[in-house]
Amino acid sequence: MPVEISRSLAIPDELLEFRAVRASGPGGQNVNKVSNAVELRFDAAAWTPLPTAAGMIVIDAQRLRSLEQNRADAIERLVTMVREALVEPKVRRPTRPTRASKERRLASKARDARTKKLRRPGRADD
Repeated sequence: MPVEISRSLAIPDELLEFRAVRASGPGGQNVNKVSNAVELRFDAAAWTPLPTAAGMIVIDAQRLRSLEQNRADAIERLVTMVREALVEPKVRRPTRPTRASKERRLASKARDARTKKLRRPGRADD
């Protein structure tokens, strides 16, 4: 069953590969006997809607206790990643400071300069 990204976009099963692997970390005997973690491999280079030249995307899912839950978690993380990659970045239009902001900046500089000049020790001939 293809993984649905949006109503009009889905990742075909041929580009996804699931492997059950043993999870790392605590878990007692169960962690040594049962392969509950899932490794999801996605061939991003072969999927044309993705505007990137990435090769394989590998997602390790071992946060949950069962194989089915970890498989669903891996799919959910892949869908989130692909949706974020499909969003076009907003075009940045460079702006320039306004005349008023330039004048405020210069006035502030002049005010600070006067303040610092008044802090200097006075000379005898002033």
